[in-house]
Amino acid sequence: MLYTVKEVSNLSNVTIKTLHHYHKIGLVVPCEISEAGYRLYGRKELERLQEVLFYKELDFPLEKIAQLLESNPARLTILSNQKEQLVARKSRLTQLIGTLESSIMCTRNGGTMDHSDMFKGFQSEEEWNSALAEQNEHLKEKYQFDLLENNPVNFAELNEQAQEATRFMHGMVTCLREGRRHDDETVSLLIQEHLAFLNTHGHVISPANYAAQSRFFLNDDFHRQMLESQQLGLAYYLCLAAEAHAAV
Repeated sequence: MLYTVKEVSNLSNVTIKTLHHYHKIGLVVPCEISEAGYRLYGRKELERLQEVLFYKELDFPLEKIAQLLESNPARLTILSNQKEQLVARKSRLTQLIGTLESSIMCTRNGGTMDHSDMFKGFQSEEEWNSALAEQNEHLKEKYQFDLLENNPVNFAELNEQAQEATRFMHGMVTCLREGRRHDDETVSLLIQEHLAFLNTHGHVISPANYAAQSRFFLNDDFHRQMLESQQLGLAYYLCLAAEAHAAV
């Protein structure tokens, strides 16, 4: 069965003008031209158009798409590759949407998200710089410390650290909600595991240093609110727990 350019436009939601352009640049060429001058498309041309549209959905420029399709790779290979890329994008967008929804909720409630939750889904240095901007402005204004200038962003490491921070804080919140004392063995083990992660990922920090850092978080409005937005009393609980662990 053959389709006219208008019919293909209706099927694919691609404008006739765009289909004409694809023909002109050789990206999707009709299988034949009728005696009346109508462009006609068959199954192979529709498949080709579908492949082009998938690549466009992945933000590939037309020149790159033409290069990818130039060698006529097997359709299954093309579709499998496109699926992998779209699934990866879907996963990332789902995570970003979740982060955005949490940010909206915290903002509506007058709270501030924990820094690790704020960064879920960020995949580039530019995105991390943007996400860290508010915290960095606070540090520069109050302590004359530029977080980004002194710590060049490595987004792969930051993503891994954010996941660990989320795990650790979730554990601390659970202990607090369960009514465990700040010097409970489970709480101490959580801190021990967290410090072990930090020390094996380029952040040399002793229990005493961590206790001092936790005390700083408690006394600093910005960072205290970060913790309190997750669970009321978390900043104080974390500080006491870190000090108890350092005293062991």
